[in-house]
Amino acid sequence: MSNSDAIPQSWRAALDPVLANPEARRLGGFLAAEESAGKRIYPPRGTRLAALDLTPLDAVKVVILGQDPYHGAGQAHGLSFSVQDGVKVPPSLVNIYKEQESDLGLPRPAHGNLTGWARQGVLLLNASLTVEDGKPASHAGKGWETITDAVVAAVAAKDEPCVFMLWGNHARKKAANVPGLGPDTHHLVLTAPHPSPLSAHSGWFGSKHFSKANAFLEAQGRGAVDWRL
Repeated sequence: MSNSDAIPQSWRAALDPVLANPEARRLGGFLAAEESAGKRIYPPRGTRLAALDLTPLDAVKVVILGQDPYHGAGQAHGLSFSVQDGVKVPPSLVNIYKEQESDLGLPRPAHGNLTGWARQGVLLLNASLTVEDGKPASHAGKGWETITDAVVAAVAAKDEPCVFMLWGNHARKKAANVPGLGPDTHHLVLTAPHPSPLSAHSGWFGSKHFSKANAFLEAQGRGAVDWRL
């Protein structure tokens, strides 16, 4: 990681010990070497930790786990499932919007920028926080997972009840071994197939995760998320 992607203060206590691990140190070297070789890496420097910047640990209400950033130019900006303003809404996000429309009666936004969710305590976290242009999952296993696993564990360790939305096998596997998310958890763990067009019709549509999350948060006195964008 570069200096422009420093860990935000609210996450330092949880992540500083992990950053000292050899795997995390290798990540920094790997990214530097890839960029020195002229490879295009997304999202750009300074935005790779946007999820942590926009959603401090003490503000987290909901965690939505993605796999890795979008690998097309101008799309990724550090939030899972989100794209920058002016970019066509990707298919998985179209299906997220369709489910929200069905679940909550919300109109589908014309854009794909989810910053408004992040500012309300929705942690939009990918397992890997960088990717090479045109090569999905190209940075998987390079060290990001050590850091993002620690992020998930830090939220799970919170006393305040949170909602974990686990869409697809990858997200479920990432959360499966996290202390605090077992059968006796005080958090709400919601699982469903991935909203990708390949799997959305096998249980994503009709999952009602957004209304379930808000009902839980309100019952816990934490306040609902306004999912409108």
